[in-house]
Amino acid sequence: MTRDLVLRVLGKLLIPFVLLFALYVQFHGDFGPGGGFQAGVIAAAGIMFYAIIFGLPAARRFAPDWIIETMIAAGVLIYGGVGVVGILLGGHYLDYFVLAHNSVHGQERGIFWVELGVAITVSGVMIKIFYMFAGRQRDKDEADQ
Repeated sequence: MTRDLVLRVLGKLLIPFVLLFALYVQFHGDFGPGGGFQAGVIAAAGIMFYAIIFGLPAARRFAPDWIIETMIAAGVLIYGGVGVVGILLGGHYLDYFVLAHNSVHGQERGIFWVELGVAITVSGVMIKIFYMFAGRQRDKDEADQ
């Protein structure tokens, strides 16, 4: 698809909006349907769309493997870190009430950070799975033909 001019132009126009929609879903997740998992999958779909249109090597230059692998670990650390901070502040694991002077603000902060960790991890895992499948070697039979 690297030679299809219309698809390349439309992809360049649509991909930023896909990523913007992922941010909307992430930040709207506190108040309605959506949140970290959905936002992570939408963001990963934008990168996958880029890879399908411009090729896997271009996508790997845009989002290299080391960044994707760092995202996976960082998201888990953010999620787990919120729980550990709750314990250090005298609450239970993932007890958001102790994260601020007011329990409501603590809930807002805790949910925000947990959902952000989920979004980062899910996006990284989905992109890594796509990279692994898209970059695999073809079967010998298929290569011989």
